Amino acid sequence: QVQLVESGGGSVQAGGTLTLSCAPSGYDYNSLCVAWFRQGPAKEREGVAAVYTGNGQTYIADSVNGRFTISRDNAKNSVFLRMSSLKPEDTAMYYCAARPGCRGWSTPLRSQDFGSWAQGTQVTVS
Repeated sequence: QVQLVESGGGSVQAGGTLTLSCAPSGYDYNSLCVAWFRQGPAKEREGVAAVYTGNGQTYIADSVNGRFTISRDNAKNSVFLRMSSLKPEDTAMYYCAARPGCRGWSTPLRSQDFGSWAQGTQVTVS
């Protein structure tokens, strides 16, 4: 089981930037698919980005392409979601999720494919 510690949420004005961090542990860091999902008020959970820690392959959902980037820092065993040009509709609870031993993912991202989840962090854009 992968443990995930998430941080970096908060409140920001429209047009601003926030970076979320996710630190996986309990499994070989270089063999993880790590994804970010979000769930806004009265909305379904949506997968917005994913990265394979082994080779850095990434995926960004069309809804946030050009504004969100996902990256990894192998020295820090961490994954980051940088969100820029934020809009009020980006307001949501953001969750980091991981699947060990994977090398890819289905698109759009499916929450049932990721078995380990962080506690979630709130992002509010006004």
